[in-house]
Amino acid sequence: MIQPDSSESRRLERNDGGWLRYATVGAGEPVVFIHGFGLDCAMWDPQWRAFAEHHRVIRYDLRGYGGSSLPQRRYSHVDDLLALIDFLGAQPAHLVGLSLGGRVALRVAAERPGAVRSLTLADPALDGHTWSADWLQRWRKMTEAAKPGDFAAAKKLWREHLLFEPANKHPKVAAALRVMIDRYSGWHLGHPDPGTAPARPVAELLPSISIPTLVLVGELDLPDFQAIARRLVQEMPQAELRTLPGSGHMSNMEAPEIFNDLVLGFLQHHRGRPVGRD
Repeated sequence: MIQPDSSESRRLERNDGGWLRYATVGAGEPVVFIHGFGLDCAMWDPQWRAFAEHHRVIRYDLRGYGGSSLPQRRYSHVDDLLALIDFLGAQPAHLVGLSLGGRVALRVAAERPGAVRSLTLADPALDGHTWSADWLQRWRKMTEAAKPGDFAAAKKLWREHLLFEPANKHPKVAAALRVMIDRYSGWHLGHPDPGTAPARPVAELLPSISIPTLVLVGELDLPDFQAIARRLVQEMPQAELRTLPGSGHMSNMEAPEIFNDLVLGFLQHHRGRPVGRD
């Protein structure tokens, strides 16, 4: 697994005292990769060099993950991402997000559509989705474990979550997930997150997001994420759905060749697409 080193990784200082670790390589229309909860930008190793052959690729760690700063005061994932692509001169960008990263990408598309050329949402989360009792129970166990400050116990529950069961059947993927989750601070599980959420849940705004969107979902992913994928395709005017056979939640790591072919083809189809105004 590639851990961006000092020659590849850089730091963007934010005006609230925090910072984002990011890396960029390649040339062409920019593609920004946004990682999932409890992970970091290294989860995009299977895409990093393959996409750089055709695009300028950018990946970064969200606040509190990887090499980015812990949240200390009010912040916004949307503002962070927009600041990064503004700084890099990378607007409009193709956004590729998995799980939490998909939720962040959707927030950006809803708030600043002119900054987004296309969306690829892999097994995404969604603001406004009503989570199942099973999902909420498992989440509660992790946050309860973290309350005494035992982030190791909470992270163990996350690493062993049913969500990762298909991925953990692939030894190399399981090893990469273990490294990232062990590296994760666990901060969000044990602290109230001061990150701002949209004034209206993005689920209520889906019909107004007319950006070309590729929704990917692993055949073996949990019912919550299957339901979100179906809803996005039903309500977003330009969304199409592809299911990755035999794959679970970590579709980009479990089935990288299929994932890369689908996404690169989608990006090629929408290369140079005019973007609307914000």
